[in-house]
Amino acid sequence: MGHWLLRLIALIIDGIILGIIAAIVFFVLLIPLVFTGAFLDLWLGWGYVFLFPLAIGVLMVLYFLVLEVSWGGTVGKRILGLRVQTVSGGKISFGQAFIRNISKIFWVFLLLDWLIGVATPGDKRQKYSDRLAGTVVVQGGQAFASVVPPPAPASQ
Repeated sequence: MGHWLLRLIALIIDGIILGIIAAIVFFVLLIPLVFTGAFLDLWLGWGYVFLFPLAIGVLMVLYFLVLEVSWGGTVGKRILGLRVQTVSGGKISFGQAFIRNISKIFWVFLLLDWLIGVATPGDKRQKYSDRLAGTVVVQGGQAFASVVPPPAPASQ
């Protein structure tokens, strides 16, 4: 299966997980709003048009950020044998994860990130933000490379 197709399937899996989390959070927050009457103000106003997509985007960025730094990939990526790492093969930092995932705040930005990455010269496995962050998504669950290889024993 193609690299980008695997990443799309991983994104769909992660989207389902995030949708479930968002629904739970939404309904937990919704109950007090219904009883106070603030729900109608929010629903009938423009709040739901801007706040809900923004909240989902922030949740998405946080989900990807935490899992990619701590686990090397999201649930969807790990199921499909994908791993996020630095271009040199190391574990990504919090800053690198933030840079590579900030485009997920809104789907149009993610689409543009992907299109620019595919249309410009460079590693075709990278979105544009991956290039900025110095990260790449690899297949096969490759282990992280050590930063410094151990020295070879001296033979005498």
